[in-house]
Amino acid sequence: MQRTPSSTSATPANSAAPSATSSAAPAPLITVLGASGFVGSAVTRALARRPVRLRAVARRPSTPPPGPAETSVVTADLTDRSALAEAVAGSDVVVHLLLADGGWRAAENDPGAERVNVGVMRDLVDVLRPGPGPGDAAPGAAPPLVVYGGAASQVGVPPREPLDGSEPDHPGTAYDQQKLTAEQILKKATAEGSVRGVSLRLPTVFGESAVPGADDRGVVSAMARRALAGEPLTMWHDGTVRRDLVHAEDVAAAFTAALDHPDPLVGGHWLIGAGRGDELGEVFRLIARAMSAHTGRPPVAVESVAPPSHAPGTDFRSVTIDSSLFRAATGWHPRIPLSEGVRRTVAALARQQQAEEASVR
Repeated sequence: MQRTPSSTSATPANSAAPSATSSAAPAPLITVLGASGFVGSAVTRALARRPVRLRAVARRPSTPPPGPAETSVVTADLTDRSALAEAVAGSDVVVHLLLADGGWRAAENDPGAERVNVGVMRDLVDVLRPGPGPGDAAPGAAPPLVVYGGAASQVGVPPREPLDGSEPDHPGTAYDQQKLTAEQILKKATAEGSVRGVSLRLPTVFGESAVPGADDRGVVSAMARRALAGEPLTMWHDGTVRRDLVHAEDVAAAFTAALDHPDPLVGGHWLIGAGRGDELGEVFRLIARAMSAHTGRPPVAVESVAPPSHAPGTDFRSVTIDSSLFRAATGWHPRIPLSEGVRRTVAALARQQQAEEASVR
């Protein structure tokens, strides 16, 4: 494991971090696992704006985001239990956003995906258990808070609209089963008093990436790339299937809200969503219009096509999320309208393509 100090890690004048002449309690240490990923980088950037000690952990080296946080960057393979233990040592809060490469499709075929999606959580709650090792919490201190990025799709085929988190879980894919298993491990460790666990079940997240290399692989960005290439946007249905789309910045704000209001959340899972239920046909047409406005070319076509044999049943069921319980507990609500989020996503991808083309000239 490599630890890279932040070039912006000097303690600001108003920071709660300790100094040689101060007896004030140190600022909380927040460790983000998967900090270089799409959601992880957005959460890390949001936390960097706070006067905290921030430890950004990922396999890929990254640049600390700007802000008053005292930030360190750690490069580590978190499937290595000893590297994981060192990465989270002394943490007051761990935000778990680690995800196996390839998303849900990798979970179906890659045996290593379960080690990342489930095994790391199993190791995490174990290494965070109170013990005599260096860096452990003082006797009587509260267990560390662990906030986990779950998935709304863990429920399986949605039994109703909207989902509110009270539905029984019947995961329909290996990925969703792995996410549910990790969440159950966290809940069990919370019940045992080892950690204080909170699971935020995320909707369909989209938006521009917070850092280079942390590209969104979701449906909005995938279709924006097709539109940028002049290709038609295809659907496996008639376009009336709905998804609850939330911009990555709003998802990051949900994590910071959970850190600010953990007590009513500990031990449970909480659905995060905009509550709109956006029809994918209209979303795709919005993408086509945004790309047209950005490039000056006519909008690409939006078409229905026959689905492939590997399409999961959840792709044909609508999802709308009622996150009122989480909102009431934390005060969070999404702020970025769908149209603005799509415009920003399209513009960012167009700029990225222009930069890539310029680099090969």
